[in-house]
Parts: sequence; structure tokens; C-alpha cells
Amino acid sequence: VEDQRARWERKRSRTAKELLETEHKYLEQLDLVLTYFVTILKAKGTLKPAVLETIFGPLESLYSASHVLSLHLEKGNLGPGLENFCQSLDLYGHYAENLEHANKTLKEQVRKNKSFRRFKKLQETRPQFQGRQLEDLLPLPLQRLHQYKHFFRDLLENTSPDTAEYQKLAKTVKSVCEVSHWVQDIFDKRENSLQLLRVQKLLKGKKTQVLTAGRWYIREGWLLVVPAKGEELKRRMFFLFSDVLIAAKPCHPLHLLNSNKLSCHSVYPLHQCSVDKVFGHTWSQGGLLSLSFPHKTLLLMSSNQQEINDWYQSLTAVVR
Repeated sequence: VEDQRARWERKRSRTAKELLETEHKYLEQLDLVLTYFVTILKAKGTLKPAVLETIFGPLESLYSASHVLSLHLEKGNLGPGLENFCQSLDLYGHYAENLEHANKTLKEQVRKNKSFRRFKKLQETRPQFQGRQLEDLLPLPLQRLHQYKHFFRDLLENTSPDTAEYQKLAKTVKSVCEVSHWVQDIFDKRENSLQLLRVQKLLKGKKTQVLTAGRWYIREGWLLVVPAKGEELKRRMFFLFSDVLIAAKPCHPLHLLNSNKLSCHSVYPLHQCSVDKVFGHTWSQGGLLSLSFPHKTLLLMSSNQQEINDWYQSLTAVVR
């Protein structure tokens, strides 16, 4: 037991030391943004207060919270430090919610506001920035949140469960994980919106509405449609979403406007679909899927075995 405690203590000391060192580095980087951008911009009035608030969000509050945490860590007061820090964790979620809008506003100001553009360029050439731009520094709090999760978990694993500090660490790990999920959810939704928008732009015209609330993009790829009456195979591009499967075919290559687009051929709602794998003679070099809908059966084929397996798994997961 004594050996185990000594091992825990060594690992814990190492983690606490690394946490403090990286916290100092993180504070230095935040300080660059606050000193050379926020404070001077406030004094000069180059940006309107609302624009300044949009670009930098709660960065000053994040800096204050980390500064207080580092002071506690320096004194070895991990428990009280974490208790205090937990009260500021929601700021990271709000910062993540604002980040896309912050980046858009920053780009807009660089494009339209000549004096801000000149000021930004001048500040970024300072040696302290080491060639980094403001855009590189704005995502730092979210990268740090990810690091906190690992540091606090390591500390928890190397703390004796019968101490008061263990309870505080367990609470902190739970809070950090909850905020991390919140942040990840923001990024997942944003990425999904971009995918839906990309597919919408790929399809000719506005007849097929891809951008629908609650819809999630799953996968896409070319598959061969096996016709019912022995006609030749038809190559189609399929887009799988959480509620529908869209089949599309390429527009005519000589079309003036849509030569690089796809024309929607069919939309299959998946709420009444069943999926089966049909192998037969294609076992050695691919496979065949059967999708049964109330008034139609769709046979999809690929010469790539892995591709068919992937599609089968994705489709069964969505239908289930």
C-alpha cells in the first residue's frame, strides 16, 4: 500500500508540475492577444465596442480564471483552485458558441476596415508573436479545454480515493467532460451544416431540399443500381442522411451551367426501409445490397467488398 501511494504521489507531482508549466504558457499566449489587441483597440477605438466583443468574446474572463488557477497551483492548493475554476467552465462553452461568428467578423473587418487591417498586420510582426496570426491564437481556449480534461483525469487517477481532494477532482473531471461534450456538439453541428450545404450545392436546382432541420449527413459514394428487368447497370451517386437516401446522376458534361453538378434521380425515405445483404456470385469481388421500401426494392452493387460492408453497416444503423 505504501509503495502504491508513493507511485501515485510521484505521478501526481509530475502531472501537477506539467499542468502548471502549460498553464503559464497558455496565459502568456492569452496575454499576447489581450495586451497587443484588446487593450490597445479599446483605447484607440479602432473597432466599435460591439465588434470588439464579437471577435474576442469572454477572453478576458477566461484569462482571469486561468490566472487565479495558476496562483492556486503555485501554492499547491489544488482543491480550492479547482473548486474556484469549475465556476468559470461555462465560459469555454460560450466561447465555442461564438467562435465561428468571431472568425467571420474578424475576416470582415480585415476586408473592410483599413486602419484595423494595418494595425493587425503591425502587431503580428512583433517578435512575441513568432510569426503567428490573430486567427491562430483565437482557438487556444478550446485547445486548452481538451488538455484540461487529460490533466485532471491523470490527477484523479493518482489521488487516493479517501481524500477530500479526490472528491473535488472527481467533480472537476465531470464538469470539464460536460463542457467538452457541449463544445464537441457545437463543432459536430457546424460540420454537419457545412456537409448539408455542400451536398445542396452539388445538386442541380432547388427541387431537392437537403438543408432540413434535424437531418444528419452520414456518407456518400458511387454505387451500381441493378435494374429489375435485366437492363444494364446504372451508376449513381448516393447520399445517405439520417432520414433519407438520395440517388443522383451526373448532369450532361456539355451543359452550360450544370456540367459539374448532379441531378437528383430519387429520394428514398428510410423510416419504412429494411436492408439485406445479398452475396451470390459477387462474393469474391464485391457484394449486393437489397433495400426494401413499401412500394419498391432497390438493388445496389459494388465490386469493392469493403465498400459494400461499410454501406451495409451505415444503412442498418440509420434504419435501426
